[in-house]
Amino acid sequence: MENVASSKKQRVALVIQYLGNDFHGWQRQPKQRTVQEELEKAITEVLGHRLNVKAAGRTDSGVHAAAQVAHFDTFSPIPAMRWADILNPRLPDDVLIRASASVPLTWHARFSARWRRYRYTFYTDKRPNLFVKPFSWHYYHSPLNPFLMQEALIPLMGKHHLSAFHRAGSDRDHSWVDIQAVQCYQQGPLIHVEIQANGFLYGMVRLLMGMLVEVGSGKRSLANFTDIWVKERREEVKYSAPPQGLCLLRVGYEEFPFPSHVWFDTQPLFIFNQVLDSSLSVTQGRIPCSMS
Repeated sequence: MENVASSKKQRVALVIQYLGNDFHGWQRQPKQRTVQEELEKAITEVLGHRLNVKAAGRTDSGVHAAAQVAHFDTFSPIPAMRWADILNPRLPDDVLIRASASVPLTWHARFSARWRRYRYTFYTDKRPNLFVKPFSWHYYHSPLNPFLMQEALIPLMGKHHLSAFHRAGSDRDHSWVDIQAVQCYQQGPLIHVEIQANGFLYGMVRLLMGMLVEVGSGKRSLANFTDIWVKERREEVKYSAPPQGLCLLRVGYEEFPFPSHVWFDTQPLFIFNQVLDSSLSVTQGRIPCSMS
């Protein structure tokens, strides 16, 4: 336990990875295992008192994070850069802090963020794969066309009221989202969809993916897909994609104390033998996939 106190408050930023399968999401909840609770327990073990860890986004139950960003305030004299090494031995195997750093007290993991980027992964081979299963939706019922899926995503670019993809239970009072970039690409039997926006609605990406597979499989037309969200026909969005295929890929800030190798593309992509022959990529975005 850390007994030495300092009169100067410091704000510590963290880049965090976690496997969401056994978590009931990020946010602390009574009688549920959450990422926030595990982190706060580890910090309490060091400081001897509870504090609040605030994150860039509240991932849902079962959703992973490759580079979640969070911060906490402390009067401890422990240098900010040491917190990753101090906390990792105290955290469970499915949570890892990649790095920690000092940030100004005016910097906020959530409110200073300019964008968040998510990746959803579909595994399309009919044969199951144990090493892919925890991180993808095994969708083999019918072939998926990534070009059609990309075409469906492009009209979403820009600022739209996306109440059709807003799950009930959210405390957000509006459904406006500014989508900055979309990308759909295939690597062998894997199809990845990446979406970057200023923020995301509760359950938005999983609801969107649930409808996108209907476009990719030819069960729903591009025009119908667009018409549903433009006219906010929430009652027609019935299915939410499984959570294990979704990963919070990274969060963007104007001022960020971490080098790119700490937070940029830290969710590995599985490589299959046929990737050299069948890979394709189609991208659309106002903001490129840069390391800024």
